[in-house]
Amino acid sequence: MVEIRLHNSKTRKKEVFEPITPEDVRMYVCGPTVYDRAHLGNARPVVVFDTLYRLLRHVYGPEHVTYVRNFTDVDDKINAKAEATGRKIRDITDETIAWYHEDMEALGTLRPTHEPRATEYIDQMIAMIEMLIAQGHAYAAEGHVLFSVDSYKAYGALSGRTVEDMIAGARVEVAPYKRDPMDFVLWKPSDEGTPGWASPWGRGRPGWHIECSAMSYELLGESFDIHGGGIDLQFPHHENEIAQSCCAHPKGKFANYWLHNEMLQVEGKKMSKSLGNFFTVRDLLDQGVPGEVIRMVFLGTHYGKPMDWTEKKRAEAEATLRKWRGLVAGVEAGEVSEAVVNALSDDLNTAGAVAELHKLASAGDAAGLKASAQFLGLLTEELGAWAEAPDLSSIETEMAKFLEARAALQSAARQLIKGTDDEKVRAKALFEKCDLARNDLKAMGINIQDTKDGASWDADPATLMQFSDVPPAGVVVSHTEAEMLVGNPSNSGFVRVAEKVQSWRRTLEAEN
Repeated sequence: MVEIRLHNSKTRKKEVFEPITPEDVRMYVCGPTVYDRAHLGNARPVVVFDTLYRLLRHVYGPEHVTYVRNFTDVDDKINAKAEATGRKIRDITDETIAWYHEDMEALGTLRPTHEPRATEYIDQMIAMIEMLIAQGHAYAAEGHVLFSVDSYKAYGALSGRTVEDMIAGARVEVAPYKRDPMDFVLWKPSDEGTPGWASPWGRGRPGWHIECSAMSYELLGESFDIHGGGIDLQFPHHENEIAQSCCAHPKGKFANYWLHNEMLQVEGKKMSKSLGNFFTVRDLLDQGVPGEVIRMVFLGTHYGKPMDWTEKKRAEAEATLRKWRGLVAGVEAGEVSEAVVNALSDDLNTAGAVAELHKLASAGDAAGLKASAQFLGLLTEELGAWAEAPDLSSIETEMAKFLEARAALQSAARQLIKGTDDEKVRAKALFEKCDLARNDLKAMGINIQDTKDGASWDADPATLMQFSDVPPAGVVVSHTEAEMLVGNPSNSGFVRVAEKVQSWRRTLEAEN
């Protein structure tokens, strides 16, 4: 059996993965709070732990792996959105979960075995809180129930912080009902307009941390193999989960291996709305960035390192995937490469696994490439629709300078005519010439629009496919005329553009 090695945040070293029961490998990953679309940073842990899930299924068998990822559907942010929009909370959370599924599946991720909603496990949360109170690890105060951090001596071990350091670093006002500044909420009261459930401490709702402890215990037991999430959750969320779970079930170990993915940046900067570089997964998909390309970019960086999303990486990933899809078209998948599996087994070395895919492509091993890429969630039939459309980006790049010159030519000609009072016949002829040029370009998929600020253009890819080998003679404008009117002669011309398009068409015909 393949040996998997994982960097355990708990011990701060890479360890051989030894499941509690190889026939029942269990993993829990913290999921989203469902009040809005998932942004690109939210998607990174989804792809990271989907990749681990695929590896575990490959090594131990799909029927022997249980993956749980929760939905937090009770939260003050959800309440605030409901109040602001006048919508029902359930409608908001249902819609957001549907969005999440749609967007994450566009990235080629598999559905977890279980996706519990917090509101479906309120009874289990109340039961765990009662256990903590009974064992002296929690106390009720003014309608709240709080966990006593001082009662759990190992608190801070996961994040490597001492309680003293955490208190010194805190800059929030301490609630008067807390016995200790570090104590955190397990249960809080709800007013009449806030969602709440009956409990021994009055009508209220759970704190965030108790949700994951209760759901993981209910679905995976008091001890399971892997707990994952973003590094931003390590403290306080994961630290608090450990304290709650280990105190409620002292005979269990909670999670044996902890994995944390690092954060995501955009073009070297933190993603934020204030910087104008904040976008959701749906934003990218709607802009035409294929989900498979997003996944490929994610796989290019090890989960334990900060990831930088750049336009360059996106373009490179798209070009690579288009090339690979051309190579494997019509080929049956072969065996998954041992080198790819070994790379992934070394602490999810996705960058190394992708490097092995490049080797398979270079060697012309289409069957091995297809199987190995699909093992990583790439080159699947479900994600391939985007690659079926012709790639016109290079053509438009080549044509851009010429087309800008043509648009400027028409704009300059019209301005010249408008400023001329005599020779109406000449003016009419010039107008007709501009219109002829516009019509000829339109027939080839280039639309020119006249505005008060000048002329602009855009391209229609569907019509560009029909671009003839040699354009009509009436469309050609001499370089001399262009230079006279625009002061910027066209250096490409229709002939070179036609050759470029014809070259693309020959390539396309050969591939088909």
